Amino acid sequence: MSYGDRMSSTRSARSGERRAEILRAALEVIAERGYRGASLAAVAERVGLTQQGLLHHFPTKEALLLAVLEERDQWDAVPNSRWRLDLLGSLVEYNAMRPGIVQTFSALLGESVTEGHPARPFFTERYAGVREAMAQVLRAEYGERLPGGLTPERAAPLLVAVMDGLQYQWLLDPDSVDMPGAFRDFLELLGAEG
Repeated sequence: MSYGDRMSSTRSARSGERRAEILRAALEVIAERGYRGASLAAVAERVGLTQQGLLHHFPTKEALLLAVLEERDQWDAVPNSRWRLDLLGSLVEYNAMRPGIVQTFSALLGESVTEGHPARPFFTERYAGVREAMAQVLRAEYGERLPGGLTPERAAPLLVAVMDGLQYQWLLDPDSVDMPGAFRDFLELLGAEG
């Protein structure tokens, strides 16, 4: 490897580290203030950059938001989308250990239902994919019909609604809502082993 290649590689690694630092800071700022209340200046200040320096990495607030959402989804990714019901229970338990991430996701999701919100297309596409993945999980567990008679496609939105609804309730009153326990109860209602 030539000197120029090593320098380029080092710069690229530093740039990647800086981007990761910016994404963590943006996640914190959005969790604290919501997307509309978050500013590029606040994120830049948190990582010791000028706003212009931040714009070098993310040219717009919308670009930063989408990068935060994509990064957050990577944390929960399962190789080849091989989710199983028992892994979903583990994900709910994992989320209970990271309230800041759950809060940011929930705040952005709530804001994204408004017309013109930059995260709306992301969440619309994401939920279509999540419903499809959950239908596959249910089909692998139960076949073409769940014990109550629903098809996996009909039950998938309900599964997603329970997971997200529990997150909101838990965020509002964590001492009263046992998110992992309630999800295990839901799986029992489906006829799964909790």
